[in-house]
Amino acid sequence: MKLLTMIFTWWNGQTFNTWFYTLLHGKAVGKDEFGNTYYRAAKVDPALGFERRWVIYAGVSEGSMTPPGWYGWLHHTVDTPPTQEDYKPRGWQLPHLPNLTGTPEAWRPPGSMLRANARPKATGDYDAWTPEG
Repeated sequence: MKLLTMIFTWWNGQTFNTWFYTLLHGKAVGKDEFGNTYYRAAKVDPALGFERRWVIYAGVSEGSMTPPGWYGWLHHTVDTPPTQEDYKPRGWQLPHLPNLTGTPEAWRPPGSMLRANARPKATGDYDAWTPEG
């Protein structure tokens, strides 16, 4: 069943092609607290001029499940992966929250039709447009 999932879906972890490319060219760099595994290419890509970096997600492929340190490393903002540095989170940094868009826990602004409570009544300062003709 896992092989069929790898062949026919892209959102449940890695595809067959990604698995094969990782097997041939990937060098594991580390894992994050969510179980995602990060890789780098063994050689510099001649077309790009720098090394390729990628992540294999543990479970659903959700970009918001990439912690900030690994995000910076994946996008070549920093050269040192988080596994090789002694980083301590600041007191003001919040723990990671996944992207909740499309779920019942998604943020609904005041006045939204999808919010649990009723929309506030109109205050009477609105005049409806009517065509003149």
